[in-house]
Amino acid sequence: MEFIYIGIIVFLFFLAVMDLVVGVSNDAVNFLNSAVGAKTAKFKTIIVIATAGVFLGAIMSNGMMDIARHGIYQPQFFTFAELMCIMLAVMVTDVLLLDTFNTMGMPTSTTVSLVFELLGGTVALALIKSITSDGALTFAQMLNTDKALSVVLGIFLSIAIAFFFGMVVQWITRLIFTFNYKKNLKWFAGIFGGIAVTSILYFMVIKGLKDSSFMTPENMAFVKENTSMILLAFFVGSTLLMQILHWCKINIFKIIVLIGTFALAMAFAGNDLVNFIGVPLAGLSALQDFNANGTSVGADAFMMESLTGSAKTPVLYLIIAGAIMVFALITSKKAKNVINTSVSLSKQDDSEQMFGTSAVARRLVQVSRSMAQWFIKITPAPVKRWIDTRFNKDEIILEEGAAFDQLRAAVNLVMAAMLIALGTSLKLPLSTTFVTFMVAMGTSLADRAWSRESAVFRVTGMISVIGGWLLTAVAAFIFCFAVTMAMHFGGIVVMVVLAVVALIIIIRSNFIHKEAKENKEDDVFAEIVNTDDPQVVWSLMKQHVEKNILNQIEYTSVTYTQFVDALLDENRKGLKKLQSSLSTQMLTFKTTRRKEIIALKKCDPMITLQANTWFHISANNTIQMMYALKRVIEPCKDHIENNFNPLPNDCRDNLQIVRKSLIELFDKGLNYSESLKKGNTESPAAIIREISTFKSAITQTLDQEMIRLRGEQSNTNISTYMLYQTILQESQQMADSLKHLLRAYYKLYSIK
Repeated sequence: MEFIYIGIIVFLFFLAVMDLVVGVSNDAVNFLNSAVGAKTAKFKTIIVIATAGVFLGAIMSNGMMDIARHGIYQPQFFTFAELMCIMLAVMVTDVLLLDTFNTMGMPTSTTVSLVFELLGGTVALALIKSITSDGALTFAQMLNTDKALSVVLGIFLSIAIAFFFGMVVQWITRLIFTFNYKKNLKWFAGIFGGIAVTSILYFMVIKGLKDSSFMTPENMAFVKENTSMILLAFFVGSTLLMQILHWCKINIFKIIVLIGTFALAMAFAGNDLVNFIGVPLAGLSALQDFNANGTSVGADAFMMESLTGSAKTPVLYLIIAGAIMVFALITSKKAKNVINTSVSLSKQDDSEQMFGTSAVARRLVQVSRSMAQWFIKITPAPVKRWIDTRFNKDEIILEEGAAFDQLRAAVNLVMAAMLIALGTSLKLPLSTTFVTFMVAMGTSLADRAWSRESAVFRVTGMISVIGGWLLTAVAAFIFCFAVTMAMHFGGIVVMVVLAVVALIIIIRSNFIHKEAKENKEDDVFAEIVNTDDPQVVWSLMKQHVEKNILNQIEYTSVTYTQFVDALLDENRKGLKKLQSSLSTQMLTFKTTRRKEIIALKKCDPMITLQANTWFHISANNTIQMMYALKRVIEPCKDHIENNFNPLPNDCRDNLQIVRKSLIELFDKGLNYSESLKKGNTESPAAIIREISTFKSAITQTLDQEMIRLRGEQSNTNISTYMLYQTILQESQQMADSLKHLLRAYYKLYSIK
């Protein structure tokens, strides 16, 4: 039996490695967002600085997290076997949960996930123990809910406080420096730099190094007793240094951003490392105690009182963990996904938006606009004019391809550092994920990056991310509760099965991410955004439009085929699924169209004038094909749900013929589009003639159906014939839209 528990510990450490990889992918946004978004340095340079901070923070951390030993559960009331069950369930859940969020490109919190996984697993076994002990053991004895409640409180506080102070401080800073911040640096460079560097260094000492292995009680006492003098020395020294560097024509904002990136990376590794390896190390400590003292009693009876104390982690484990984190940071593509989410939501311009809109976001924007209008009305006109001159975005100094400027990047890092340090001093469990993300959102709002065109998209994005954080807690608790129950009652067999399932899912997830997650269409748009040559932009634009048109024709063809099958089979679920898929496709198309309009604005003016009409014709007819699908799928689903009569056999047979003809037209349209890419210069006249023939045949069928309806003696089949006529009319509309789409595509492709 001992070999089984040794195997569990080995597996826990294996999962810890996977947890480190996916955890770094998730939390990389915390310390890379500002530097990457402002293009402070080359990406490789930023990564080198961040990896140095991560590795240094890891090896200086004590690596042991008391919450994994006795923060949620009271170990003296649990046996060795029970704690092994909880720990395995926690690690399996943690890896799968974080990997899922990272694959979706959504920031989450490793602290929250771990706390609620431990809580879910502990509640599961505490419930069992309470029942089997006839109330001798109570939840109050076995659970430590204070820690979980403090984390929940920290979540809500950090979200609101970080957003508010990020917005206020950025607004004041921008009011002082304006978007042309360099012209005011001669007066404020030293002071601003001194405040910023002092805040970051204070954060590094108080937050980043407070639990470091070399920070003895004497060192901590010295820092605590002399905090004011240390801060004063930091401020004076950094102020002088920043002013001298400015006189030497060195951009102090880049220095501040890179120092802040290093500090946040070091603090992340030094403090959050325990979120990844705390449980396996607690399990190892439990195994060592069991082997030394509990073999004679047995795993089901040996109580884990030893975990009530803290433990120190061997430096070798910290070095290995630091190396894994560095490797994950350098190689992870998922980290770039999460960074892109945060950077996209804080862009200075109104370019591509990653999120759609939601009713909640629209309402929040409406309420916020009403409040803003009220403030504008009560503000004196001279004050408004002066403020507008300070927020003149035409003067903005942006690095090529940057989402925002160096000033905002510096404020992001300084505010995040100060708020986390303040939370630590007040013993509030502020999450680095929550603080850094919400500060970035607050500063982008203060910078007037949220125009009326983009505000609803960005608010929707914020709601999605915040919802993802809260969902983390709920999902972690429920999933770990269920997994713990299954492992407890299923024993070793279920533990092995779930462990294997977790491994398979992790491997598949990483494989799929590498092979399928690459979106070539977005890669083309990224090239367009980063290209200034109008001719190159037009070439890339045509690639983007071409791919979009081919995708939409193929989607319409496949969906129409599936729709007819579902209708003839009276498959209500199939129609409902198609309806959902169509809604998603229409939202995707709207996002794609926004991208292409942005690209069209960057083309040569003469090309833009030539392409404008044909581009909009192609886009409008593409969306018309999807609306035609919507207009046939919805009434067909209602028809089946109402249990109306199915289509008569002759209508069913004719619909099969209509489908075959329409799909052939779609296939010919795809082939024609492909031939244009290969140099074909012929117009789509031949296909257009076939489309006209198809439309005429549909018209004749519609006339025949009306004559047939007039001859019916009963009115019982009116709804069926109405449905059939709707299908024929919308099929005709799809063919007509295809005709206009191919003609517009030909005209676009002919523009050089």
